[in-house]
Amino acid sequence: MLEMRPICERCAADLPADAPGAFICSFECTFCAECADALDERCPNCGGELLDRPTRLGEAPPQKPGGGRRH
Repeated sequence: MLEMRPICERCAADLPADAPGAFICSFECTFCAECADALDERCPNCGGELLDRPTRLGEAPPQKPGGGRRH
């Protein structure tokens, strides 16, 4: 499951899981929109691309959706 880190790693801005405006890389490093823009959408930790983090509404399901099914 995606780790929803609650603050920007660069400026410590609040990034609630249910609100837009957070950006992540493939290692789940997390930055606010302003910092992601200042970093030219590149993670300073791994060099990966920073993309919009999806929002999470409500509680997490008891198990991962589709867990165990592989195509």
